Amino acid sequence: MSMRWINLVKDQQAHGDSGHDPAQLGQVFDAVRAELKVPEDFPPEVLAQAQAVSGASALPRRDETAVPFLTIDPPGSKDLDQAMHIERAGKGYRLRYAIADVPALVKPGGALDIEAFTRGQTIYAPDRWTPLYPERLSEDAASLLPHQVRPAFVWDMHLDSDGEGTSVDVYRAMVSSKSRLDYAEVQREVDSGTADERLNLLKEVGERRIILERARGGASLPMPEQEVKVDEDGNYAVAFRPPMAAEEWNVQISLLTGMAAAEMMLHAEVGILRTMPEPDHNAIQRFRRQARALGVTWPAEMLYGELLRSLDRTDPKHLALIHEATSLFRGAGYMPFDGGVPELTWHATVSAPYAHVTAPLRRLVDRFGLVVCESICRDVPVPDWVRHALPAIPEIMTASDHLAYAVERACTNAVEAAALRHRVGETFRGSVIDVTKNGGLVQISSPTILASVDGECSAGAHVTVRLIEADVARRSVRFQVVGGV
Repeated sequence: MSMRWINLVKDQQAHGDSGHDPAQLGQVFDAVRAELKVPEDFPPEVLAQAQAVSGASALPRRDETAVPFLTIDPPGSKDLDQAMHIERAGKGYRLRYAIADVPALVKPGGALDIEAFTRGQTIYAPDRWTPLYPERLSEDAASLLPHQVRPAFVWDMHLDSDGEGTSVDVYRAMVSSKSRLDYAEVQREVDSGTADERLNLLKEVGERRIILERARGGASLPMPEQEVKVDEDGNYAVAFRPPMAAEEWNVQISLLTGMAAAEMMLHAEVGILRTMPEPDHNAIQRFRRQARALGVTWPAEMLYGELLRSLDRTDPKHLALIHEATSLFRGAGYMPFDGGVPELTWHATVSAPYAHVTAPLRRLVDRFGLVVCESICRDVPVPDWVRHALPAIPEIMTASDHLAYAVERACTNAVEAAALRHRVGETFRGSVIDVTKNGGLVQISSPTILASVDGECSAGAHVTVRLIEADVARRSVRFQVVGGV
C-alpha cells in the first residue's frame, strides 16, 4: 500500500474539509479491519519479550560496520529490512546486501515467534499498518536504521559485467547503515549528476538486471501507487503515481537475491520457494479487453511482460492498466521441501525460481529462508526448528496474503466511492471487461475505475453507464448500463 496514500489521507483528516466528514474514511478503514479480523494490539507478553530481546547477547562476531551501507525506502519508513553497498570488482561488481537479522532476536517457540505465526505479515491500510512484530523490534532493535549497529544476514554477491551473478555467500555480521534515502532522493541525485558511486552503480546494475529480466521473459514491475487527493470543496479524487526508475533498480537487487536464494535451496534440496503459475487463457483474454478499454494497443505476438514494459508510466490510463495487471498473477503460493526437489519451482513474473528472503520484518517466511541459506553457505545443518516449521508456513502465508489483499481491496473500494459520491446520476463511457450473473465489470477510462455494472452486457462491449451508487460506508460503487457507445 502506498505511503503517499497514507500521508494524503492523514493530511486531509488533519485539515478537515468543507464538503464531507473528514473522519468518515478513517471510520470505514476501522470497520474493514474489524470485519476482516485484522489483529489488533500485541498481547502484553509479546510486548515484554520485544523489549527484553532488544539487548540480546547472541549477536554475530563478524564486524562489517565500516562498510558504507545505505538504505532506500519510502519516506517515513522505520521498518528497514535492507541495506546495500555496491562497488566495482574488476570488470564486474561486488554487491553486499544486508538483511535485518530477525532470527537473532526472535527465538523459536517464544511469545514473539508464536504471535508472528498468527499474523503472517504486516497488513497495510491507507491510514496505518498492522505490523508483524512490535514496533520496539520492527522499527528499532532489528531495523537497519542509520548510524546504528545492527545484526544482519549479509548477501555477498559478485556479478559479471552484464550483471549476471557469478558467486554468492551468506553470512551473519554486525552492520551500520551510513545513509538513509528515499526513492525520490535517489532519483534526484542520479538525474542531477550529484549521486555518489554507490547510487550510480545501483542504476548501472539495475539497468543490466532489467535487460537480463527481459531476455528471460520476466515481468516483475513495481506497481503504480494509488494516490488520494482532496480538493478545497472536500471532494476526493483517485489517481495513480508512476513508479520511479530508482524503485525498479531497487527491486532488481531484491529479485537478484531471491533468485540466488532459490538456486541455493534447490541445490541443497531444502527450503521454501515462492511460486506462481503462468496466467491462464481466460485471465489473458480479460486483460486484453481491459487494455482495449483503456485505449492500449496490444499486438497478438507481444508477451504480457513486454506489453507492461512498453506502457507509458506518465499516462494515467496506462498506469491503471499496470495496476490491474495483478489479475494476471493469481495462484501464487509457497512450496516447502526437505529432501528432493519439488515438481513446481517456477515463478512466472520473475521467470525463474524465486524465494522470499529480503523482508523478514514484514513477512514471516523470510526469517526461515534466511536461516536456510546461511546454513547452506556455512555448510552446517539447517536447524531443526526451521525444518519443522517449513510445512506449516504455506498455509499461514497464503491466509495472510488473502487478508492483505482483502484489506487493500476494501479500502480502495471505499476511497473510490468517496471520489465518486458527488457524481451519482452522471453518465460515463466504459467497456465491459467481464460478465457476471447480474451484469458485469466495467472499466471506466476517466476516472480510471473498475466497478460493477448492472444490466445486460457482453464482454468487450463499449457502453454508456450511469453511476447509480457510490456508498462509502458500504464500500460500493455501481453503474447501470443505459446504452451502447
